[in-house]
Amino acid sequence: MRAQSLTLAVAGLALLAPTTGSLAARHAQGRPGAPAIRQEGAVRAAELLARVRECAPVSRGRYRTDDGVPATVSVCGTREAVFWTADMDIDCDGRPGTHCNSRTDALFSDTTAFTQSDGRYLSAETLPYIVVPGASALWNHRDHGVRGGSVAAVVYRDRVQYAVVGDVGPYDIIGEASYATAQALGIRPDPHGGGAPSGVTYIVFRNSLVTPIESHASAVELGERLARSFVRTTDRTAGVPGDGAAAEDPTGQAAGAVTEEDDQDPAEAWPDEEDEGDE
Repeated sequence: MRAQSLTLAVAGLALLAPTTGSLAARHAQGRPGAPAIRQEGAVRAAELLARVRECAPVSRGRYRTDDGVPATVSVCGTREAVFWTADMDIDCDGRPGTHCNSRTDALFSDTTAFTQSDGRYLSAETLPYIVVPGASALWNHRDHGVRGGSVAAVVYRDRVQYAVVGDVGPYDIIGEASYATAQALGIRPDPHGGGAPSGVTYIVFRNSLVTPIESHASAVELGERLARSFVRTTDRTAGVPGDGAAAEDPTGQAAGAVTEEDDQDPAEAWPDEEDEGDE
């Protein structure tokens, strides 16, 4: 879980047409050492982003994306899901591995808020998961059908990745996902200087549960089914706590909008390793 600002750099390549089939994944290779990029399932990013274009806030205020920056992100809701658009900081917490350990990440913790079926902590390197803010007066995820193992669709540019809720972060900061989530979306997964500065949409399906939590195949299967139903539903806000609030965009711009920084060529947005230096 991340509680300090990170210097973020965007990485990735444009995705070709998505595959079909609920468990299918499409891979594209970038420059040497670049993360794999894959589109999971047949529900397109554009369909999901169109469905969350308007925001009926369920949070009682807004979240910051990093320490020391203004609070700009609302958690929004429909009957089926809660969602927000923010940055992506890299969570490397959980079982240590080659890329996620105390040497690679100064903020590394060998625990996660939730554990897998054998009692061990989750692996940020291998399991796509997202981080939700800690429960507070601002927003309590448990009151909105979100818990450990809830399935989420994470959308970045034209890519969709299914993940589970796997960790809990600071109560006032939002926008974080595991090393594996970032890697699959073509975002540089390095906990030191990686991530995406904006334009990542997190859609968590209410009252869903992936069993066991560590089964990514189960997350894709359930996520694809719920996403397909979600994009076909037109009743966006009925029955949501906070109904009647003026619809807004969760970040003050159209959901999924590409900022000037997001629209960089991936090769330019991701500097060579030898040029980075210590952040």
